[in-house]
Amino acid sequence: MKYLCIIFAIFCTATLSATERPNILLLTVDDMSCDSVGVFGSKLADTTPNMDKLAAQSLRFAHAHVTVGNCMPCRNVMFSGLYSHNNKVEGFYQVKEPGWPHLVDLMKGAGYFTGIRGKVSHSTPYQPYAWDANLDTLPDGSKGHMKDSKSFGISTADGIAKAKAARKPFCLVINISDPHKPFWSKHKGGGKDPHTPSRIFKASEVPIPGFLFDDPQVREELALYYSSVRRADDCVGEVLSALDASGEADNTVVMFMSDHGMPLPFAKTQLYHHSTHTPWMVRWPGVTKSGSVDNQHMISAVDFLPTILDITGIPHPKRLDGRSYLPLLKGGTQKNREFVIKEYNENAGRSRDPMRGIQTKKYLYLFNPWSNGERVFATATTGTVTYRRMVDLASSDKSLSARLNLYKHRVPEELYDVTKDPDCLVNLINHKEHQNELQVLRTKLQAWMVKTKDTPMLEVFQKREDREFSEAYVQKLEKESSARRGNKPKNKPRKKTDLIKWTVPENISYGQRATLIISHNIPQKLSEQLLHVTIKNEQGKRIERKVLKLSGSGKVEVDFDIPKTLQGNKVSFAAFIGSDYAKSLQHLNSKPINLK
Repeated sequence: MKYLCIIFAIFCTATLSATERPNILLLTVDDMSCDSVGVFGSKLADTTPNMDKLAAQSLRFAHAHVTVGNCMPCRNVMFSGLYSHNNKVEGFYQVKEPGWPHLVDLMKGAGYFTGIRGKVSHSTPYQPYAWDANLDTLPDGSKGHMKDSKSFGISTADGIAKAKAARKPFCLVINISDPHKPFWSKHKGGGKDPHTPSRIFKASEVPIPGFLFDDPQVREELALYYSSVRRADDCVGEVLSALDASGEADNTVVMFMSDHGMPLPFAKTQLYHHSTHTPWMVRWPGVTKSGSVDNQHMISAVDFLPTILDITGIPHPKRLDGRSYLPLLKGGTQKNREFVIKEYNENAGRSRDPMRGIQTKKYLYLFNPWSNGERVFATATTGTVTYRRMVDLASSDKSLSARLNLYKHRVPEELYDVTKDPDCLVNLINHKEHQNELQVLRTKLQAWMVKTKDTPMLEVFQKREDREFSEAYVQKLEKESSARRGNKPKNKPRKKTDLIKWTVPENISYGQRATLIISHNIPQKLSEQLLHVTIKNEQGKRIERKVLKLSGSGKVEVDFDIPKTLQGNKVSFAAFIGSDYAKSLQHLNSKPINLK
């Protein structure tokens, strides 16, 4: 990758002089649905005053979408200008030699000072990271807390100051953690969450998204989500205040967006409308019209890099899938912006669930070759209160039972009228009156696969009626993922910690309940910790995950209902304690257990 930087530093002779080039400030928030923002249709008053203020100064796009419904693949599409199958970052793993120049390579080669705060490992495919400054470390040497709004202003001011000291224009990427989980909480670790939002919302006042259901526990989780949205808005205010104080605001292009939808079922790690619809706005003083709205064109995350390059006068690399929308920023129009393409391949746990989608202003078509009626979709949102409540209620509620089944298993093809049904509740795939539109979308998606060399998915799509062929393809992907996971360099040995011990059932039967008994001894200094317990099938595929909060000493029981129709003859269990697996304090894995 270093040679690419050198080559582009030599050959990328920009058309604008250094003094004419604007600064670039990209602001992202993590896991926030578009309609959580006031000006983008939030049904909750006073949710995002700072984002709304920015919108009043910006051009905002009504039909903007990210390409992937999860974090690292989405951000690498943005910074490469390539779809995931071309940039090789299909999941959450590093690619040492991706073969394409990253945003940071191109900007540095053209004389920009580059800095990043938050999501560093998710924003770059290779290590060591090429940014001039990792702004996670504050000027006093401390690490900025990812939920501390004040620290984001400090990081922004620090990045601008470092650029001025280097006598370079800046390209800063400020990635705000909220409203990614953990949400703001009244009680975290046994005490009050010190990073309090400027406004806290009550369960009684929050709107219920149409793709979820009204329930007291769901409302409580949504109240924490919206309070975290407000904390993200506080961060935006601090960043923009730091920019204003620097004196560089009039020469800075500010772009704002979310990387995907809220971290609740049917949003994050999906390709539904609310999974990818993003509150994209651009403020470019003297160019964009304040408070304007583009209702005509559809733009995509893959268009981010070519647009930034055109704004700064940096020549494009030879290989780009995206297309600059610079003419739209200047108030013009563009042809062939009637649809966007979506792509999903792998989740954070390296489970392969390939999907492709195409969305127009009116319709969304999804192709899910992994769906075979038995395979369970692996998604991060199974650890939410909302999901666990859906599971609890599904046994007595036919409607929720059907939603749970769709959530877990999906169907090979889906079609939605997003103008009438943005929550994607009614699948029109077999409706006679929509077959013409369906064929048009299938044809366009296939043409895109050909153009972007999305093979072998193209062949799978062409043979989509052959379910055995699709199944063989998905199984091949799963084996490749397992091999890659197995070949991953081993982590340094962990210090042995006995925070948890478990008793795993020896006899388990189809259609019965399996109960694990877990003893825990959490030292006071560690406060409250999350326990993640997963049951897997014979292929190592997650069936279900449960998340509990533990503190002090005691015992808990964790129950799993074994499906009667479970494929395979064995199950196994895994558990870890900590906020996520990469930072786990201890993990346990059981041997495969025969089913009776």
